[in-house]
Amino acid sequence: MILPVYAYGHPVLKKVADPITPDFPELATLIENMWDTMYKADGVGIAAPQIGQSIRLFVIDTEQIERKEPVKPGDEGFKRVFINAQMIEETGDDWTYEEGCLSIPDIRGDVDRPSNIRLKWVDENFQEHESAFTGINARVIQHEYDHLQGILFTEKLKPLKKRFVQRKLEAIKAGKVDTEYKMRFYTGR
Repeated sequence: MILPVYAYGHPVLKKVADPITPDFPELATLIENMWDTMYKADGVGIAAPQIGQSIRLFVIDTEQIERKEPVKPGDEGFKRVFINAQMIEETGDDWTYEEGCLSIPDIRGDVDRPSNIRLKWVDENFQEHESAFTGINARVIQHEYDHLQGILFTEKLKPLKKRFVQRKLEAIKAGKVDTEYKMRFYTGR
C-alpha cells in the first residue's frame, strides 16, 4: 500500500526516532508499504519518519542509481532494509553531491558528506550486520540515517543556498507543492 510522505514542517521529521524490537506490530507489512511508497515517489531510500513513524527503520535501493549513471567498481547498488542502525564511523574526504528528499519536493542542493562509513544494524529478520560502505551507497545511507536523527538535508546546505530555498521550504510547509505522490502536511493538530 502506498502511504503519504510527510512533508517538510511536520514535527515527526525533527524527532530522534526510537529503536524497535522484533515484536513490532505488522513490521513486514510496514516494510512492504515503505518499498511501495518509495518506488511510487521515484526515490532511492525512505525512512520511517517520512511516513509518520518515529522508529529507527529505513529502506534503500541504490540499484536504481546504477541503472541511471555509472558507478565505481566496488560501489555497486543494493536493496536493503536497515533497522536500529548505529553509525560507527564516518571517514574519508568530504565530497559534494546534489541531494533531494521525498519530504522536501522540488528542492535539491549540494551536500558535503564523508565518503566512507561503517554502520551496524539489524535486517528485517533481526539478524545483526556491520559493514563499511563507500561512495553513493554511503551517501544514501547517511541521508536516510539523518532522518532517524531528526536531521534534514537542507540543514547541511551552504548558508547562501539555505537562504535561496527558504521561500520554497515555506511553500512546502504550507502545502503549496505539487507531487506525483501523496503527501501529508502538518496542520498544527
